[in-house]
Amino acid sequence: LDEAVLKQIDKEIPYHILFILTCDGKAQAWIGYKEAAASGSNAFKVSRYYHTDWMPEDELHLSIDGLNMDESLVRQIAGDKLQTDSGESLKESVERDEKKKQLEKQISVLENKMKKEKQLNRRMEMNSELKRLRMESERIK
Repeated sequence: LDEAVLKQIDKEIPYHILFILTCDGKAQAWIGYKEAAASGSNAFKVSRYYHTDWMPEDELHLSIDGLNMDESLVRQIAGDKLQTDSGESLKESVERDEKKKQLEKQISVLENKMKKEKQLNRRMEMNSELKRLRMESERIK
């Protein structure tokens, strides 16, 4: 599925939308984390989509609990990525998840650079930076 299709639908409808995709007896739930646009209108900006894995249609269960149905659904669909015991808000959880993704990307890029680097002193510098990024990533969990 191209996320651009979901983004276009979400852009046109200013409410949180739960998408249930089905194919060959399997289902997958998608939902976007939306924030109010800076323009002050009723528009929303989707910063990120979360989705479940493909599963048999009869096994896809979502419950509507709490005072904020949107937050509840986003956390259920995102699974472990946004679960927290510290009582942080959904926005804080999404920011933490985004930061973790950025760190993982930096780690991957640095690992690839290290493999190509021939100078020992540069590899040692990269390795120390890699250790720092990995420690920061572990701390975010």
